[in-house]
Amino acid sequence: MATNDQVKALVKSHADGDDPQFYAVAMQVAAKAARAGQSKFAQELRDLVNDLRERSGQKARIASVVPFAQPKGELGALLNVSYPEARLSDLVLTDKLEDRLRHVLLEQRQRDALAKHGLTPARRLLLTGPPGTGKTSTARVIAGELGLPLFSIRLDTVLTKFMGETAAKLRLVFDALAETRGVYLFDEVDALGGNRAAQNDVGEIRRVLNSFLQFLEEDASDSVIIAATNHPQLLDNALFRRFDTVMDFTLPDDESVESVIKNRLSSFQISNLSWSRIVPAARGLSHAEIATAAENAAKRTILSGRSRILTDDLIAALGERPRVLRQPGGAV
Repeated sequence: MATNDQVKALVKSHADGDDPQFYAVAMQVAAKAARAGQSKFAQELRDLVNDLRERSGQKARIASVVPFAQPKGELGALLNVSYPEARLSDLVLTDKLEDRLRHVLLEQRQRDALAKHGLTPARRLLLTGPPGTGKTSTARVIAGELGLPLFSIRLDTVLTKFMGETAAKLRLVFDALAETRGVYLFDEVDALGGNRAAQNDVGEIRRVLNSFLQFLEEDASDSVIIAATNHPQLLDNALFRRFDTVMDFTLPDDESVESVIKNRLSSFQISNLSWSRIVPAARGLSHAEIATAAENAAKRTILSGRSRILTDDLIAALGERPRVLRQPGGAV
């Protein structure tokens, strides 16, 4: 068994957070036990130490990819970093979208198992749909569920009137996502991926898109790339082919309207609400607009000294929010 000195060394190395020393002393104890004929105990201790080493190594690798500050220098002007704690339960999605998102998360969590069979997890996602329907929130949830930083690309600083500068800035972003595993969000990606058939005297749209497509094609990192757009009809067809998954977000149905409001007003008394009046009043609003209306009704409740949300207050708040206009044929 372990000597007094070895026991003290184990306790001290553990207190100091000195894992290599802790494992070394533990292996010494295992060797001493083996020599004393306690082979089963010695093997169990060796297996335990090896398992702890492996788990510690995985944690170290995960920690090493998470930066602790905003990127510096020129890259700092191109990326904003955050560390979301959002979870899937925070979203209100259709069953189809939720199933697809769960599968994306499962593939990411099991990427080592997939790699053993020469497969890679889905990591390029294109999110389309009207404003406020949950695209950016989905990016935050993916980052939160996977424990990764969320890097939002600032396209206003990436895009310049000089093609060479834009390509160089895109190269910086793709170099960063290769070096630091994270979730990288290209919001309003139609600014980068506009249809190459569109009229443009200097061909700037075509050159920017070609650079973006090339970087996507060459990227072999472990980062998750998310592109979002409110105007999928403006995207070049070649861009769709570069993404593993295309997820189309829509305005909430009646059941989702009720879920959004209940989630946002969970700390208030709402058992008295008349959903048969509220749901029709919310039709045509996005998830975000409904949540904002619920917040406004809650503020009115608090300032009136009440704890119960009134149906009329909620309907009035919903009526103040802008609707998503639809063109003939259902186009947004």
